[in-house]
Amino acid sequence: MCGTFMRFVVGCDLEAFKRYYRTLADLHGYYKTLGLGDVEFGELGLIEEGIIKRSPSHLIVWRKNDEIIGHAIWHEANTEEHRKGDPRDKEDKEALERLLGGKKSFVELHEIWLRTEHRRKGYGKQFFEFFEQFIRKKGYASIIYYANHPAALAICRKRGCKEEYLSTMKEYVFYLPLKE
Repeated sequence: MCGTFMRFVVGCDLEAFKRYYRTLADLHGYYKTLGLGDVEFGELGLIEEGIIKRSPSHLIVWRKNDEIIGHAIWHEANTEEHRKGDPRDKEDKEALERLLGGKKSFVELHEIWLRTEHRRKGYGKQFFEFFEQFIRKKGYASIIYYANHPAALAICRKRGCKEEYLSTMKEYVFYLPLKE
């Protein structure tokens, strides 16, 4: 059918993104299971909004028929800081140092979500292919992603990411070096 394809768009009108974000009951329910008390149901977090405001290209939306069906937020980071001025805990820092083998800087895939009804169609695989190429073209050499959602774990493992489990955070950290 003409016009029913999915595409990735770098950047998005912030107010349009917030309207979409408010509809993600499954994402907010997932955050509750993680015990994230600082997340207000339906509202984009201050950290995520700050990342997007500083650089709109750090938001990638997945569109189908001009409707946002998923998103990813990313930022630059290093082994010392999670985000600008936010120091890493000891276990996280040590895991990153082992995974990165002495490299200090990387891109962190901060948040990724796809509406439930659009899953199991290969969009996750397509996104990771797109994102890796996009980040490589920007000149970065490494991607880090923290996850504990079963679908995310499966995708990262299929992509050949190196991984470590962080017991204090109760999640995995995945490392993907970008090849030329």
